[in-house]
Amino acid sequence: MLNPITPEREASLRALLPEDRFADATPGYLEEPRGRYAGQAGLLAVPRSTYEVATLVRAAAEARVPVIPYGGGTGLVGGQVAPEGPRPLILSLEKMTAIRAVFPQENVLIAEAGVILADVQAAALADGRLFPLSLAAEGSARIGGNLSTNAGGTGVLRYGNARDLCLGIEAVMPDGSILSGLSRLRKNNTGYDMRHLLIGAEGTLGIITAASLKLFPQPAQTGTALLQAASPEAALALLSLLRDQLGDGVSAFELIHRQGFDFLAETMPDVDIPWESVPEWSVLLEVGLPNGIHPQDALAQFYITATEQGLTRDGLIAQNARQADAFWTVRETIPEANRRIGSVSSHDISVPLGAISDFIAAADAQIAALGEFRINCFGHVGDGNLHYNVFPVPGKSRDDHMTERDQIKRVVHDLVHGLGGSVSAEHGVGRLKVDDLERYGDPVKLTAMRAIKHALDPQGIMNPGAVLRA
Repeated sequence: MLNPITPEREASLRALLPEDRFADATPGYLEEPRGRYAGQAGLLAVPRSTYEVATLVRAAAEARVPVIPYGGGTGLVGGQVAPEGPRPLILSLEKMTAIRAVFPQENVLIAEAGVILADVQAAALADGRLFPLSLAAEGSARIGGNLSTNAGGTGVLRYGNARDLCLGIEAVMPDGSILSGLSRLRKNNTGYDMRHLLIGAEGTLGIITAASLKLFPQPAQTGTALLQAASPEAALALLSLLRDQLGDGVSAFELIHRQGFDFLAETMPDVDIPWESVPEWSVLLEVGLPNGIHPQDALAQFYITATEQGLTRDGLIAQNARQADAFWTVRETIPEANRRIGSVSSHDISVPLGAISDFIAAADAQIAALGEFRINCFGHVGDGNLHYNVFPVPGKSRDDHMTERDQIKRVVHDLVHGLGGSVSAEHGVGRLKVDDLERYGDPVKLTAMRAIKHALDPQGIMNPGAVLRA
């Protein structure tokens, strides 16, 4: 049984570190972006070193006090807040923001867990390199949280998830010991890989304090285009054609439904919509090419071939960085427009590429049978990850449909599972999807996960209630 932080336990913890390592747990630390969970106002600690993290975790383990790791607070599944249980120690990594080293020739950067993702990208760029993890919250998300949730984003098609971009991990384990695994090696076959165990564990097996990250050469030239797609099936055919023509030069390929543009016009009129007449489906694509291949010429030839094959009837090819940024601004502000509308039920799912069209058609039909809703389907179609979100019609709010939320989610997730997909593609499990993991997860995998959790965290102090039911 876990114990709350009492005034006496709080005094003991505060005595371990300087007073400025503790702060008030303001509402920002107790909320998550969608307003689904409100956390308890525990003791907020802001350590400045791995040693200080270890000191706090060791004391928490001795007192059997729950520990809630906190990164940038941008997670969408409630993994960063504890709405139930004993008063916890909230452990924020926000003061651990050092770029410890950059090795440009090795394409490696070592960053502490509290570094904001955009600052990792900037540090890589300063040495002429690329850190390709990119997502809408990159201006506030922290790299430790990105790794803890195995974040995805727009660059997965070419570069992989956060897991694929990490060579080594430093972490504090549940007993307060320090795992010193900041390897820069590309090959290391020395037994179990603790790095991959901690990545995606959402702080339930330990707290990532630093990471060795993979860098890449900056593409010599980039090109961006926004094309009309006749259907989701045509979008996949466009992706296949683009890869046939440009191979691994394809960096991103995003599917956008007209509803996303409509939401932008409704809630964020200052965002420029590139289309004069918005099509039902669009694809936003980016290529990064070596010297000798002009991206605008390559995309123009691709567009000609795509129109000849009947895959598109209209398109816009960015002629400069400003136009490319404008295209991407549209894509990256759609989640904010969604938030302003207020979804009834949001779904971060993935299905095999060949099943995308079948999923969208079946989900649209089954949601329509439940009532009148608006659906905004968009996402990283190149890796099968869709954000399939259901919204109220004008004149109604999500509060009017609270009794229907679980039914909508069940319809969507049953379809995804039946198609061999995942009910959590890039946001993690957190607290929101614990029941879904139990419902759809492989029972042998779940048994192994529980055994690992018990072995590494026998007292269950690390982020209790997240990922696995206590």
